[in-house]
Amino acid sequence: MIDAAKITVVGSGYVGMSLAVLLAQYNYVTVLDIDTSRVDKVNAKQSTVFDNEIESFLAKKELSLMATIDKQVAYKDARFIVVATPTNYNPHTNRFDTSSVDGVVNDALAQNKDALVVIKSTIPVGHTKYLQQKHDTNRIIFSPEFLREGQALKDNLYPSRIIVGSQLKAAKDFADLLVQSAKKDEIEILFIRSTEAEAVKLFANTYLAMRVAFFNELDSYALAHDLDTKSIINGVCLDERIGDGYNNPSFGYGGYCLPKDTKQLLANYDRVPQNLIQAIVSSNVTRKDFIAEEILKLNPQVVGFYRLVMKEGSDNFRSSAIQGIMKRIKAKGIEVVIYEPSLHEDTFFGSRVIENIGEFKQYSDIIVANRRSDALEDVHSKCFSRDLFHDN
Repeated sequence: MIDAAKITVVGSGYVGMSLAVLLAQYNYVTVLDIDTSRVDKVNAKQSTVFDNEIESFLAKKELSLMATIDKQVAYKDARFIVVATPTNYNPHTNRFDTSSVDGVVNDALAQNKDALVVIKSTIPVGHTKYLQQKHDTNRIIFSPEFLREGQALKDNLYPSRIIVGSQLKAAKDFADLLVQSAKKDEIEILFIRSTEAEAVKLFANTYLAMRVAFFNELDSYALAHDLDTKSIINGVCLDERIGDGYNNPSFGYGGYCLPKDTKQLLANYDRVPQNLIQAIVSSNVTRKDFIAEEILKLNPQVVGFYRLVMKEGSDNFRSSAIQGIMKRIKAKGIEVVIYEPSLHEDTFFGSRVIENIGEFKQYSDIIVANRRSDALEDVHSKCFSRDLFHDN
């Protein structure tokens, strides 16, 4: 049995919340956040994100977990400080905005002279090395996470791999804590440099985006030539070298990670020849243009958008592909209405939000859904979706 450690997790989004709950099974975990409502939720044993597994653990498990907005309380005596703050892509600077990560690292090092600072936020390749040199310390490392929205804790309990960007003993101790808290019996653990670990995260997500883009472009071709997309995909994916997974057509890749991570990787190629990475980024724009044109060919007066969330089991609609379609339709002067239960407002970017699904169905000439739902079965004939396998 590994000795319990005091761990501080900074940020309570999908990454921070899932890691905090995971590690609080056997350790003393403090969540630090600037949002008092999120802090209150954690202290009331409520999840800050939509994740059934997290909610179940909070309700049923004995966890040593608390939250605070007080930096001194959070950082004092912590053995590990995990950075899980957002790093959004800034199109003006052509890179991630790492200011939240940099600020946390600065505070953590200033207020705790011993803790290992583990960055879980996605950052540009080389940023950990930059921070190590800036602060003249090896106590800052990078360890990527590979989580799905709505299944973040599950992916921590059954990780595909654990990657830690350091050979320090403290880093190996941190990996041991992750293994101890997981349910999976045999977990591949890789200790590499932080710079390579940063690259793993960006290349892994860009590969997934490439796969999404590939099957979307296959679907675009099939639609343009009146072919059956599903039978083509089935035939292609029976090749064991290709396999199933990430092959269900959509309106494009979106969500927290893939859009920003692909753009950041492309930015990292500023002095390296490439074609494929640019194509992956461009393909997502092209797909949305194509889908919007397919909808416009139906000559609707009113287009209803069913759900803005990325997928089933998620409460996130930031950078969701369906919003890109919506903006293109609106730009053509077509009236747009929205059905999204997680929206508690009358309008969304100038479009009316209809709370009653019956009214929404009746008012819409065409209903656009990135992922099909049983709730739309009675209006199947006027639904537009490229969801062929009923899978996220």
